Amino acid sequence: MATESPKDWITLVGETAGLIWQTLDSQGSMSMAKLVKTAGQPRDVVMQSLGWLAREDKISVKENGKSREVSLR
Repeated sequence: MATESPKDWITLVGETAGLIWQTLDSQGSMSMAKLVKTAGQPRDVVMQSLGWLAREDKISVKENGKSREVSLR
């Protein structure tokens, strides 16, 4: 099994954050579950990417019943 270097992982998370931002910009807010499916990356990569965007204050996350809705700020 090949291992990724930390730089490769950070690059993957950063690129996924960009993809998420573009998706939300073009399609509007969506649930985290739908965002994971749309991004086409493993859930943990998408969650780390959302954390990246949240840290940069680029997204808003709201509770919507049992799910969470993600949108751009």
